Amino acid sequence: MFDFFKKKPKEPVALCFATDMHCHIVPGVDDGSPDVGVSADLIEAMQRWGIKRILASPHVTQNTFENDHSTIDPAMEALRTELKARGNGIEVLNHAEYRIDELLMQRLESGDIMTLPNGFILIENSFMQEPWNLETLIFDLQVKGMQPILAHPERYSYYYNRKDRLKELHKTGLMFQINLLSLAGAYGKAERKVAEYLIKEGLVDFIGTDLHRSSHVDAIDAYLLTREAQADMAALAPMLKNDRAFV
Repeated sequence: MFDFFKKKPKEPVALCFATDMHCHIVPGVDDGSPDVGVSADLIEAMQRWGIKRILASPHVTQNTFENDHSTIDPAMEALRTELKARGNGIEVLNHAEYRIDELLMQRLESGDIMTLPNGFILIENSFMQEPWNLETLIFDLQVKGMQPILAHPERYSYYYNRKDRLKELHKTGLMFQINLLSLAGAYGKAERKVAEYLIKEGLVDFIGTDLHRSSHVDAIDAYLLTREAQADMAALAPMLKNDRAFV
């Protein structure tokens, strides 16, 4: 009797942003796409969702993915060659997702940093605990003329019972980027719940797919056929800076 109120959209929900600023589609440099073919396939999936510009964010983490221009630039060139061969003219640039660790401190000291346009920098906490010097780092980045963005705060479980801490951090000028995959439920219910909280409190500045592999495409495809996606995109549209911060 009440099925009318539970109907899913007949067509996928359109994303409320056209610039993806967090994804792992640079081939062979981290735990994302392994080669140019997969990278191009992932990009074509993103285009089906309405993505028109990609600012890829390879991991830079100590002892695992110590990427710099020497590893990323050739991979980006190979990807552009593959896209050109497919007749795909989408704009793909790169920056990096920096884990807060000693390698980041060394890169900041040397000035070897890959930022988003206009000085935005994507940083990532450890998943074990908040970095002890987080607020000092935020201040130091700001002094250097950079604007820090914290990747996927909804994924750090140590904030789940400390949501006031998230508000404190946002007030320092640290911007927040949530994952589309979190809203899709790809990591679990807790991550979606915290992402919903951040949206409700107006604490979301950016969203990224955080796309790594084809299973992530499947999760997002399924999500975009839900009523939750409709509601999420409507709520996010007024607050997102994806399409205007990086011009």
